[in-house]
Amino acid sequence: MQRRVSRGRFLKTLGAAGIAGSTLSILSCQPNTNAAGGGGGGGGGPEEKELALYNWSDYVAKSTIPSFEEKTGIQVTQDFYGSNEDLLGKLQAGATGYDVIVPSDYMVAVMIKSDVVQKLDKSKIPNAKNVGEDYLGLSYDPNNEYSLPYQWGTTGILYNRKEVGELDGTWDPLWDPEFEGQIAMLSDSRETLGAALYRLGYSVNTKDDDELAEAEASLKDQQPLLRGYFISTEVRPLVQNGDVQLGHVYSGDAFLALAGNEDLDYIIPKPRASRWTDNMCIPNGAPHPDNAHKFINHILDAGVGAKLSNYTYYNTPNAAALPKINPALKNLPGYTLTPEIFERLEVIEDVGAKTRKYERIFTEVRSA
Repeated sequence: MQRRVSRGRFLKTLGAAGIAGSTLSILSCQPNTNAAGGGGGGGGGPEEKELALYNWSDYVAKSTIPSFEEKTGIQVTQDFYGSNEDLLGKLQAGATGYDVIVPSDYMVAVMIKSDVVQKLDKSKIPNAKNVGEDYLGLSYDPNNEYSLPYQWGTTGILYNRKEVGELDGTWDPLWDPEFEGQIAMLSDSRETLGAALYRLGYSVNTKDDDELAEAEASLKDQQPLLRGYFISTEVRPLVQNGDVQLGHVYSGDAFLALAGNEDLDYIIPKPRASRWTDNMCIPNGAPHPDNAHKFINHILDAGVGAKLSNYTYYNTPNAAALPKINPALKNLPGYTLTPEIFERLEVIEDVGAKTRKYERIFTEVRSA
């Protein structure tokens, strides 16, 4: 499944409140690919003052890494991946140079099964206490033995309210012939199949062949109405510029768009929609596991967590950070969720052997 291929963020301002994004000073370079014993935690001696972070692009605040480096003296390098599958493939191919990775929910379960991540030492992560209860004990890692949450968000519809009026709160507008050529869907097998499954009243995690067949037929009916399938950061400017009127997007991109255009709106459709969580894990073979624990602990600091979300426009799982989130961001439609909305959100799970069927269906729909 493709997930947030770019976390590109642009300078934005939320009215008088002045929430400013900033471009990240790119720190990308190839990580130390020596085995864990070469001066790292695996050799029993003190670790080098180094940490290799493998992350989605532009997914840390401008201050995140400099503040960690200043506090610890540990120098951070970053490398970037474009999908959860790219990340998994690199680890399965034997890459041992990464200390912290940021996989999405279902991929954590796959990585645990594949034995490419190690258990966390919670005694080295005291800030784990800051994580809210709603973001712990999820199905992909029920005891949080291998992961702690980084950011979370929802998936819904960004649209031009001035042009199309108020939507009806369901997924149906993405199938409405009235908007032929004005609809952009995510290039994401699980999310786009999920939209069809939700619309039909089914779970995003179904393994039922008949339900999947109905979803496939529904997407093939929708396909002629689309401008195309895009990554979320491509959908946002299409809606902002008026090239399409309805966009299937991740919430952070929706909030960036809303911040700059009062004609736009974002809904989390009924009856169900996705909530996803990106997580911090330590790969097996990480050369600097102690430094990795320090970095995870740093991210879960209340102030650091708030600055992260104020930059990315995604939600924080850090309960201690919530009071520090910019009020103007909290007030954007869909950012602060009512209990009713939160309770109808589904977490995307690993569907095991059915993953191939999801991928096959999406490939056939796109080529139809």
